[in-house]
Amino acid sequence: MIRTLVVEDDPVLAAAHRVYVERVPGFEVADVARTGADALRVLAARDVDLVLLDVYLPDMTGIDLCRTLRARGDATDVIAVTSARDLATVRAAVSLGIVQYLIKPFQFSTFRARLEAYAEFRRATESADANSDSLQQDELDRMLDGLRSPRPAQLPKGLSDSTLAALVGILKAASPLTAAELAERAGVSAPTTRRYLEYLTARRLVSGQPRYGGPGRPETVYQWSG
Repeated sequence: MIRTLVVEDDPVLAAAHRVYVERVPGFEVADVARTGADALRVLAARDVDLVLLDVYLPDMTGIDLCRTLRARGDATDVIAVTSARDLATVRAAVSLGIVQYLIKPFQFSTFRARLEAYAEFRRATESADANSDSLQQDELDRMLDGLRSPRPAQLPKGLSDSTLAALVGILKAASPLTAAELAERAGVSAPTTRRYLEYLTARRLVSGQPRYGGPGRPETVYQWSG
């Protein structure tokens, strides 16, 4: 799971961004900070993989917060989530290594596409770290192109964001479950549930294992793995 800190002073937006993060498979909210000082305290005390950072905070700008992080040697990845769109702020964000810049307001599909692109970038870099000491130019280009230009987030035909989020929530809270058990809890048909499980399994977010114990063929139980 990618542990995410939401830094947003507006309580309505902070709550919305928390919900958005929790709807994206593979991400979890580590904490929510309403000020820059609170964010720095959280980052000093907890393991965080990603910061969703507003620029306009009551005690400092998000740019100043990021400068403080870098000055103390904290290389935590940052995505700017802000209404600030002036050139000076954007240039400062780039110079500080902010990996993506998302301008408010936005739809959930745009938000999800950014997070999924970031997750794919992390997977690619972790795989490269494990398998080699250096990158070829084409490998590097693919990583950065995916991060900077995320593809529009689209589920396979017939699948919906709301049903996916509901099934993921149940799996996180109660797995392992069979497809039939998951379908019953979610109020979704078993064939439809299996389609979502196939989608999640293909993305390595769910794993299936046989469960023995009764006569006949073993059942497959599904475990959320993030």
